[in-house]
Amino acid sequence: MEVVLADALLSAGGDPCALLRGFCAPLSAERAEALRLLLQRLAAGGPPPPGGAEALRRAAWEVALERCRPLLRGGEEEEEAAGGCGERLRVARAARGALRHCVELCGAPLAARLASDALEELAAGGGAGAEGAVEALAAAAPRLEEPELAARCAAAALALVREEGEGEAAAALAAGRLLPALGGNGEALGRVWEGLLGAGGPPRAGRALLALSGLADAVLPRGAAGDRALDARLCPRFWRVVQEGLTERDALCRKRGRYLLKRALDLSGGQAAELRCPADGGDGCSLFWWSAESNEELLRFWETYLLVMETLEGNQIHVIKPVLPKLNSLYEHGISGDKGCWLFHPSWHMCIYKRMFESENKTLTKEGILHFLELYETRHLPNPLGFAEFIIGPLMDALSESSLYSRTPGQLMGACPPLGMRLQKFLATYVMLLPEEEKGSFLLKFIQKMTSRHWCAVPILFLSMALAYIPACKVLGTEGLRALRDVLQCTMITHQILLRGAAQCYLLQTAMHLTDVEKVSLAEVSSFLLSLRPEESLRRDTMLWMELCSWLQVNDGCFRKSITSDTERQETSSLCQYVRSLVGEYLQTPASERENCFMPDWFEAKLVATMILLAADVEHMRNKYSGKSNIEWIELEAFLNPLLDVLMKLGSNAYIPTLKADKSLQLLLKLLQTRSLKCSNTQDDGVLAFICKSLMTPVESILEFVLRQLTTNELSTVGDLDRCDLYLALIPEIVNLCLQVSWKKVPSIRNFILSLTNASIRNLQERNYEEEPKLKEQIKKVASMASLTAVCEIMDRKPEAHLESLPSVDALKRFISFSQCNEVLKKPSYIEEKSSVCEETSSQGWGKIVARYVRDQWICLRFILHSFPTLAQEYEETSEISLSTAEWSRKILQSALEALTILPSDQVSPVFDCMKVLVPKLLESLESLCIEAFDLAWKIISSLSNTQLIFWSNLKAFVQFVFDPEVLAVAASAKGQAYAKIKEIIFMLIDMSTTRTGVFNVVLSHCCRSWVFPTVDESSALTNAFLNAGNYCELITEACVFGTVFRRDQRLIQDVHAFIENLGEKCAANVVTESTNRDDHYVRICAVKFLCLLDGSNTLHKTFMEDIFIKLLDKDELVSRSRTRYYANSLQHRIKTRVWQTLLVLLPKLDQNFLCGILDKVFQAGFGNNQASVKYFIEWIVILSLHKYPQFLNKFWDCFCYDEEKLKTSICTFLSVLSHFDIVLQNTSEKKPALKKALIVVLQWCFNHNFSVRLYALVALKKIWGMCRTLHVDEFEALTPVIESSLQQVENMHGTGNARRNWQRIQDHFFFATFHPLEDYSLETIFYTLPRLSDLAEDEWISLSKFDRFTDIPLAPTFQWYHSRTELLELKPSDWSQQDMGSNSVETDSQTEWTDVQKKIIPWKNSTPGLDLEMVFQDRAAKLGKSNSRLIVVASLIDKPTNLGGLCRTSEIFGASALVVGSLHYIQDKQFQHLSVSAEQWLTLVEVKPSQLVDYLQQKKTEGYTIIGVEQTAKSFDLTEYCFPEKSLLLLGNEHEGIPANLIHHLDVCVEIPQQGIIRSLNVHVSGALLIWEYTRQQVIKQKQQK
Repeated sequence: MEVVLADALLSAGGDPCALLRGFCAPLSAERAEALRLLLQRLAAGGPPPPGGAEALRRAAWEVALERCRPLLRGGEEEEEAAGGCGERLRVARAARGALRHCVELCGAPLAARLASDALEELAAGGGAGAEGAVEALAAAAPRLEEPELAARCAAAALALVREEGEGEAAAALAAGRLLPALGGNGEALGRVWEGLLGAGGPPRAGRALLALSGLADAVLPRGAAGDRALDARLCPRFWRVVQEGLTERDALCRKRGRYLLKRALDLSGGQAAELRCPADGGDGCSLFWWSAESNEELLRFWETYLLVMETLEGNQIHVIKPVLPKLNSLYEHGISGDKGCWLFHPSWHMCIYKRMFESENKTLTKEGILHFLELYETRHLPNPLGFAEFIIGPLMDALSESSLYSRTPGQLMGACPPLGMRLQKFLATYVMLLPEEEKGSFLLKFIQKMTSRHWCAVPILFLSMALAYIPACKVLGTEGLRALRDVLQCTMITHQILLRGAAQCYLLQTAMHLTDVEKVSLAEVSSFLLSLRPEESLRRDTMLWMELCSWLQVNDGCFRKSITSDTERQETSSLCQYVRSLVGEYLQTPASERENCFMPDWFEAKLVATMILLAADVEHMRNKYSGKSNIEWIELEAFLNPLLDVLMKLGSNAYIPTLKADKSLQLLLKLLQTRSLKCSNTQDDGVLAFICKSLMTPVESILEFVLRQLTTNELSTVGDLDRCDLYLALIPEIVNLCLQVSWKKVPSIRNFILSLTNASIRNLQERNYEEEPKLKEQIKKVASMASLTAVCEIMDRKPEAHLESLPSVDALKRFISFSQCNEVLKKPSYIEEKSSVCEETSSQGWGKIVARYVRDQWICLRFILHSFPTLAQEYEETSEISLSTAEWSRKILQSALEALTILPSDQVSPVFDCMKVLVPKLLESLESLCIEAFDLAWKIISSLSNTQLIFWSNLKAFVQFVFDPEVLAVAASAKGQAYAKIKEIIFMLIDMSTTRTGVFNVVLSHCCRSWVFPTVDESSALTNAFLNAGNYCELITEACVFGTVFRRDQRLIQDVHAFIENLGEKCAANVVTESTNRDDHYVRICAVKFLCLLDGSNTLHKTFMEDIFIKLLDKDELVSRSRTRYYANSLQHRIKTRVWQTLLVLLPKLDQNFLCGILDKVFQAGFGNNQASVKYFIEWIVILSLHKYPQFLNKFWDCFCYDEEKLKTSICTFLSVLSHFDIVLQNTSEKKPALKKALIVVLQWCFNHNFSVRLYALVALKKIWGMCRTLHVDEFEALTPVIESSLQQVENMHGTGNARRNWQRIQDHFFFATFHPLEDYSLETIFYTLPRLSDLAEDEWISLSKFDRFTDIPLAPTFQWYHSRTELLELKPSDWSQQDMGSNSVETDSQTEWTDVQKKIIPWKNSTPGLDLEMVFQDRAAKLGKSNSRLIVVASLIDKPTNLGGLCRTSEIFGASALVVGSLHYIQDKQFQHLSVSAEQWLTLVEVKPSQLVDYLQQKKTEGYTIIGVEQTAKSFDLTEYCFPEKSLLLLGNEHEGIPANLIHHLDVCVEIPQQGIIRSLNVHVSGALLIWEYTRQQVIKQKQQK
């Protein structure tokens, strides 16, 4: 129609040149579009002008340079003329087209002029006019004839494409328009191609793909093979760009990559000629080849390949999973069976996996990784070059995602996740298949990759495990060992100590399995070993330590000799030689002019101590294997002698170098700390026994040296305080040594303590009257107070030494009694002291020193308060100022509050301990002060983060203070504000525990132990302590139901923890890591074990249990009232389950009278709408109650008397109880009346209209009738035929329905077939087996191992019911009514390849992705030429982005010519984009506001469109009967009001969708989609008929 109008205008207008000039001024959007149309017709050979062709060229030249070019340049005048933004875009688009036609009319001269001007603009900087210059070059490029000018244009275009920064729009234009235009110029094509894919490498992938898509017609021509001037298929770099595009994160780049691949395949398949791209790289394998003989096979391979790639675009696992087996067929086609080599370059396969690895759908990523690992492991694929880089690159990047390591639904907790197992097998298989010369470099890069980013705990653990499972091969040298050490440093970041320790264990095993000992020295090995933490992984009592000793023994003498190694004694093993030299070098100190005030680094001492122990254990192992019975410890003695020599001289040689003394004492301390580890039994350990015996010799010398250092003026600088800490740390270790090895040295210890105490007190009592105290004096006071602190702690922890009898203890008591609390030290004058650099660079600021001094005062006071309870009375008697006991306690407590405000958080524990003693004495008289203490202490705890090291120690001290039995008892007796405050703190701690796992555990464990096992040795202690349990029973009640619904990442950490714990001693971290019991399960375990210890015959215990039972029933009722319906595994479901589990534990301890009173509440709970697990527990409790007390049967029969409305959801619960009626009647002598009643009750429910109720009733009937037959009950002879006929009928029922199957299932269900209410009564059944069988979430299953592992509270010695029966344990979960869900579908999927798969249709032949990035949306579809549809969809009345996004997608898929929307701003909306999935980039979008709709509809009517409204009216047509015209416009109504009345009369016809249901209308998107499809269907049929 437009062409006809243009021709008519040219014919009627006379002079075309005048017509052109007439349209030029003023140039509105309509005039510009008309001008473009006229130029298009003239360039296509329209009627010639009167003045001839020359006049037309002059006119076109004028239009191009004076009108079009300024418009594209974007001058101010032109912008004003063009109007608004939408108008300017239309003008610019028309000007661009007009300029192109002007060049066609004027030829090369105009092209050269435009190109020259544009190049000058770009050379001048371009700026805002750069886009216009590129447009001008694109219009001129096809007609350029001068080679030099074409070359300049190509260079400018390539420079723009490669340019990074602000000129993004110009660069995209250059790639999408200019380069393809130059590709059409024979002079420039070669330069463009060389610039894009030449030696300099391609530009950024997105721009390169855009340019190549536009050049497709030039480089992938559809002509004969001989006509090709340039063939992209023969360029390896072209294929690399395509592969990069296939795996780009941007969907548009991937689409262009697929387009180029399809274009090349279509060309190759059509020609069926021989073709081979030159090999790229050293593997000799071509990236692309074609053969006439294999044409069909090649087409099949690439069709499958494209199917997989296009399916991955869907990002939906249910669509993708059926296609994954086709990957196997790709490998079958891709590898030659005869030659064992790749037929298709393996990088194509890697593209698929890389695309899956980088998917946003983590399930797809996991499937891709598992498929890749399994395929390589099972098929043993040939190893191509670049495959290792793929593993170390994309694969390891994907493996860094923690969520991929989750268990599959069928796996039990504690099992290794599938990815972990596959990773182990894959890495072992791959490394073993590598050539020997490549193994080392691959593993080194693999390990270095583990250090190149921050890895979470779970991925680093499983990667380390995979490395440890590689079969032993000597491939790593010094660099590899260093890389493993770097990985060790990475593992230290995570807060999960167990996972961190396990990773360290595996990394050590990796080092032992893979290190080539001939390439590393023992010094490098020892440095690596020191990176392992003894408290987390490498400790002497572990299998890992023995494995390390064995490895050192086997390789002894093979390690690379270090430069300084001593080779004089060849018979000495290299390890012993190394350790001897190590000890000697360590104790050698260089002579210096002055002593260094700094302490030496602890690294060397740790290193030497570790290597001494290792060498000694290796020597011991060697002697053991050689059969020697008398071990002389010659080598160990040689290691220790240099140390002992130095230690023996410490006491007598006053001039020994300080550095030497420090280093010897550091080494001594490290050896003693190894001896004092909990795991080390000195008597059974020959190595440690010899070390301890040897170290006893210099004890007097060491003590004399330490005493001299601490009591004289040897410590005088801030740096000396670190030295003071060393001496004080040695004292308790030496005391332990003497007490365990030889009591002969104890008098020396007593004399040392006596002298140290007296000297420290004297130093502290010295008064300095100077205004500015000296540093030396202040440091002496700090050291003296720290010494007294050490003495107090030794006396407190080692009562067997009887140090409290020393005379100095009385002096200590008096000194502490009369000392002022919170005394601080004034900062000394550093200028006067002329101190060394130590003071300037010391890490201990004076504030820290003062805080330490104050803390030490409180530690001493704590010792005095705990050890001498009568201190206050003594103080009262001896004090000159007469203070009462209460007044003295108040004064100390006030000082404690002051200390809490001035001390840093990591030093408040001793203050808490003191308050624990003081508060009970003051709680009655000074309650407000005690509450202030509670508040201040809580403020400190709540302000700490649980990741801080001090949090847990402070929390423990806080709990011991607030929940001290005396504090609790005094507060409860008064029932005042303190009592309320403690209860408030309880709930605040529980709330804190929901975000800081483990907080509640500390509180509950402390309380339960103190209530059941009080520490005070009094006869009434147990009773008094347990009274607290009743007064604070909320603690136990909340503990019984405690536990949140974990987030997915928390569940993952728990699963991996369970997996590591299941490894037992195989993983040293399980042995070494101290169990923190911070798992939420341990709260309930603690509460349950506490309840199990209670004795029903104890009145206090009995009252407490009854109170807990009632409170738990109330909690269950509260949950039921708050939500009548709750989802499976919701928090409500879990709480109810936990309530009934606890009630079941308590049940045997309750007496008849109490049970009689609360049984009605239990029955009422059974009437609720309960989940399966809750139902089973209620039924179990009812069965056990009736079994123990059959007299309650009448209460039970009353439950069946309620109306059917109340029983409809609960009757199955009570019928289930009757199915265990044999258990109920075990203790009844008169069974027949009960059976008679049961039979009457059950029979009436056997005829219920509900099928499930009938099934339950029939199960109960079968049980009861069987009992009647056994007991020969004759009263029912008349009913016998009916009952037996009914049972026989249900047993033999036939039919096609599920009735027979469900009858069999309910009989096989564990609760009726296997479960025995009495024999299965055990902790394991209650907390593990029954939750597992009733489909509770796995994090609700508490295994017996956790009960064993929690040792804070033991089980009662008489505790019998512990394990489930084997029959019940071996059952698999299956609910009879849901058993057929998901039946074996997973196995089927994994074993058989689907014969048919969902395929996304992605048309490509009619599209040119080279033009995808046109700057104006409306221009895209017109350029694509993908559709001949004349359908316009008008959605201006729709205002929801979701509906518009769906309509956009539907319209694009079915080829609508345009979608009209109320505002183009909608396309920026996230919801729109989510549903449109980039359809807006391929569809013409037009903005017509609702107020402009009338004019728009009228305009379309004049263009021949039929206006069709989608609306129900009196005269509307049925959709199934209406025939759509070719030019149809669909007007869709608003979501709520439909089509307004003022628009109805503008419609030509209304069409409605026939409905069968009750709802009045469909969603507007659905309605639109139905009409768009019907239009498309009718047009497709018409086209077929025409053909």
